[in-house]
Amino acid sequence: MAISIPLPDSEELTAWRQDFHQHPETAFEEHRTSARIAALLDEWGFEVTTGIAGTGVVAALDGQQGEGKTIGLRADIDALDIREETGLAYASQTPGKMHACGHDGHTTMLLGAAWALKQQPDFKGRVVFIFQPAEENAGGGRVMVEEGLFERFPMDAVYGLHNWPGLPVGVAAVHDTDVMAAFDIFSLTLTGKGCHAAMPHLGIDTVLASCQLISQLQGLVSRETPPDKSAVLSFTSINAGDTFNVIPEQVALRGTLRCFDMALKEHLEARFKQAIASLADFHGLTVELDYQRCYPATINTPEHAQHCATVLEGLLGQDNVLRNPPPSMASEDFSFLLAERPGAYIWMGNGEDSASLHNPHYDFNDALLPLGTRYWVELVRALLV
Repeated sequence: MAISIPLPDSEELTAWRQDFHQHPETAFEEHRTSARIAALLDEWGFEVTTGIAGTGVVAALDGQQGEGKTIGLRADIDALDIREETGLAYASQTPGKMHACGHDGHTTMLLGAAWALKQQPDFKGRVVFIFQPAEENAGGGRVMVEEGLFERFPMDAVYGLHNWPGLPVGVAAVHDTDVMAAFDIFSLTLTGKGCHAAMPHLGIDTVLASCQLISQLQGLVSRETPPDKSAVLSFTSINAGDTFNVIPEQVALRGTLRCFDMALKEHLEARFKQAIASLADFHGLTVELDYQRCYPATINTPEHAQHCATVLEGLLGQDNVLRNPPPSMASEDFSFLLAERPGAYIWMGNGEDSASLHNPHYDFNDALLPLGTRYWVELVRALLV
């Protein structure tokens, strides 16, 4: 693969990234981030569209070689509600918020590709650069789709990427199909009858019932999920009681259910609700359940995954492109874009010694910036010919 288009200087890419890192903004509040992205694109001569999903930014670039297909390249721009503990000189200046998932790097790499392709648009068709807000929990990808992203910017395919701790820089992973799991959340309140801890027969014990429920529901994974499929049910919050000698009247629980197979997810959701109803009936409890279907599974189109793998092999070498490693049970709202258009979502290594994603000690590896930028550029040049 010929590599001729110059990229922004690595020091400039690093400066952009560390500036985003110092000023993290969470879902639909990425006002400074959005303004900075738009200002750079405008400075380089792009016609910039803002306001899709509130803080989303979109810009398109037509190639000089005539008409052709249109592809979308997407980066997420939001941060997380985590207190940073890296001690870096460019650490977050916003208390309680940090870029703990590398979206500052994703944003920078896509900006770098936009700059490079603007200097030398030697391709056919059109590239749409999508800077998406609110990937973390709030479904900014869904909102962009609902607000007409694909109607305003028709695309034939869409592509995304994520940095991946544990993989060395210079190594990438490409899945033909399943990449990231579907993600549902639930909030459950069990109400019984409070009483003195010495007289449990006078009450209805919500703590006992919640412990039984948590243990019982794991059977949905161990006994109702086929061995060749994956599912994870996690209770992540239990709140009840304030003192030693009172059995509380209420217990509040929260958690998540994740899997890849949508028919299995429907089954597990139905059985989850049945189990709660049965337990409540047995103990004489009342139940309030808020079950929300958040993100669908992120599933690549095999043909488009192969396109990405071919480009990465030319960039990194065939031995440095992992094909079909185990998918992640984490979730990603790029799935909403892939539900509308074919495409692929790949992983690029952030370093074997990188802190994990969503960790207060995490930092995006700046050595990845030119590689990710080059990947976007070469993907465009490979597909739009």
